[in-house]
Amino acid sequence: MPRTKSIREILATGCRSSKDCVLQVVELVGAEPRKLPQLVECLWAADPFVAAGAADALERLTRHRSSRMEQWKEPLLGLLLEAKEKRLRWNLALTVPRMKLTVSQCRRAAAALESYLDDQSSIVKTSALHGLADLASQNPETLSSVVDRLRLAERTGTPAMRARSRILLLKLEKPRSPREPHPSLHMFT
Repeated sequence: MPRTKSIREILATGCRSSKDCVLQVVELVGAEPRKLPQLVECLWAADPFVAAGAADALERLTRHRSSRMEQWKEPLLGLLLEAKEKRLRWNLALTVPRMKLTVSQCRRAAAALESYLDDQSSIVKTSALHGLADLASQNPETLSSVVDRLRLAERTGTPAMRARSRILLLKLEKPRSPREPHPSLHMFT
């Protein structure tokens, strides 16, 4: 019986040109959650394709089940601050705000995401806006500044930033009862 490839091997061989390997990893970790630590470890891989593929797979896995990431909050917050590669940055910008964060952790994540708004990549900037909106749903004290940031991006950002800002503003500004929690913004990732 042939040996099953590790997540790192799957990502190293297939992520240079195709999303097939990312989808394969998502399916593998979805079926075998005990492999999640192996995936998270790949975020720090020296090979930027492995790290970016791992971030892509993790982003997909956390769209509906971010609670599995709780034990990696601090390392992922650190990586959010340190990441330089654009695919890693845009996927972390969407993933980290999905985790249940303390007010202090929300502030750290927001500071990192604010710095992402100066990135050359429109996708990184757009993902940072989305991450800031997700953080505002956890930390309502930032809501007005995030709404202001989205309004500015809606007028002056790239086409992707303008479109995402319109969608996020509709969700954030939607009237709701005082007891109703903020809506999840994850459906737009």
